[in-house]
Amino acid sequence: MSNTCTAATASLVDECRGVLFVYSDGSIVRLPKPSFSVPVHDDGSVVWKDVVFDPVHDLSLRLYKPALPVSTKLPIFYYIHGGGFCIGSRTWPNCQNYCFKLASELQAVIISPDYRLAPENRLPAAIEDGYMAVKWLQAQAVANEPDTWLTEVADFGKVFISGDSAGGNIAHNLAVRLKAGSLELAPVRVKGYILLAPFFGGTVRKKSEAEGPREAFLNLELIDRFWRLSIPIGETTDHPLINPFGPVSPSLEAVDLDPILVVVGGSDLLKDRGEDYAKTLKNFGKKVEYVEFEGKQHGFFTIDPNSEGANRLMQIIKHFIAENSS
Repeated sequence: MSNTCTAATASLVDECRGVLFVYSDGSIVRLPKPSFSVPVHDDGSVVWKDVVFDPVHDLSLRLYKPALPVSTKLPIFYYIHGGGFCIGSRTWPNCQNYCFKLASELQAVIISPDYRLAPENRLPAAIEDGYMAVKWLQAQAVANEPDTWLTEVADFGKVFISGDSAGGNIAHNLAVRLKAGSLELAPVRVKGYILLAPFFGGTVRKKSEAEGPREAFLNLELIDRFWRLSIPIGETTDHPLINPFGPVSPSLEAVDLDPILVVVGGSDLLKDRGEDYAKTLKNFGKKVEYVEFEGKQHGFFTIDPNSEGANRLMQIIKHFIAENSS
């Protein structure tokens, strides 16, 4: 994955949260440590395991479920991690802690897939991998010898696809690709999408980007860097995968979509993009719910999964699942 032999003359061009380093000679160094060194809170109430879903690209996903036996089948909830398409992993403790919380609070099977990262693998690689992670679930649903760890508790007709930041972008692109009813995944049925601070872009700055605090957890310089490293070579941030309503993006007005919940922090530089996304889809007649958490930063719910805001968000997600499960 990483080229750790940089030429003596190579200078550092880009660095992302202390784990990704890109040098002037094109070499890339990835450190195995996570950017966020927080303790893992595994109290045994949720059990988990890793499964390879794409052997070609050596990609795994992490499955979680409540440890206690259940009398009814549980909904399936995808949690696709963030990281600007450049960093992050299902194995990072902040991701794992949030998945523990989701499995316990939602009483659901959580699927947390990895995906190929940029700049080694620029878009659309990550979005293709998100699709493969959902196709893996379909393969389990129809397999003659499925993984009973999953199939004994999972309701394949009640799937929700959630993504955080870059993962929210992946969730959006899956919603557009699969369309309402997710017919190509049968018997798997996606019931809704939850976009948590989705990572969208565009060549024209939004007010929240231009005027957001420079010391923000996700500041403008870092946003630009993530896009610089992840967009296809020769493209701009108006690429349709990045800017859903950009000048070269196909219209979504005629596309049937399953219900979407969009969540943003009021102090997140990405707030205006998330709000505009929800408003535009609503104007197209789509079933979209928009929730803004006043004063909250990007990723507030994973930074402190036990905070008042994170707990309130969990109740909103729970309500969205209940409302769209029938």
